[in-house]
Amino acid sequence: MSSKIDVEGKILSVLKGDITLAECDAIVNAANSYLKHGGGVAAAIVRRGGHVIQEECDRIGYTPTGTAAISGAGKLKARYVIHAVGPVMGEGNEDALLASAVRSALHLALAYSLESIAFPAISTGIFGYPVERCAHILLATAYDFMKKEPRAPHVCVYLYSDEDYALFWEALNGLEKNPEA
Repeated sequence: MSSKIDVEGKILSVLKGDITLAECDAIVNAANSYLKHGGGVAAAIVRRGGHVIQEECDRIGYTPTGTAAISGAGKLKARYVIHAVGPVMGEGNEDALLASAVRSALHLALAYSLESIAFPAISTGIFGYPVERCAHILLATAYDFMKKEPRAPHVCVYLYSDEDYALFWEALNGLEKNPEA
């Protein structure tokens, strides 16, 4: 059992820790459509990276659910922040919208020639999306993207709590055993 798997020479992994400290090309913000950094991961990103990130997001203005936008990363170790807008539980079509947000973030990573990207558990905070469901969809979407795209970045998912880490670890190991599931 592992906290990382090899996908076509790239690493898909889960870590317990603070995403704002990730040493990678981009970190993903679990964003809202208006790119306002009010709480959760978004607030932590601005606290550590600086208000310049919010200012840049204000200039971008809006991105719909299931899409992503990119900004600089201020004082973070990462070079960019990719703002992926996941679904609010109950709005309908949540699984497809979450997968779309993950793919949109990965496509931006390709467009910017990034080699590594770190995701949080998108939509699982105030948006109410179940963590276990997010684990399966986020990891399977990243896995599929990495299998199909030769220039795909290394993907790491950062989890803050022991419980969330355990759910993602289990989903990653299930994916390794049965990638077609």
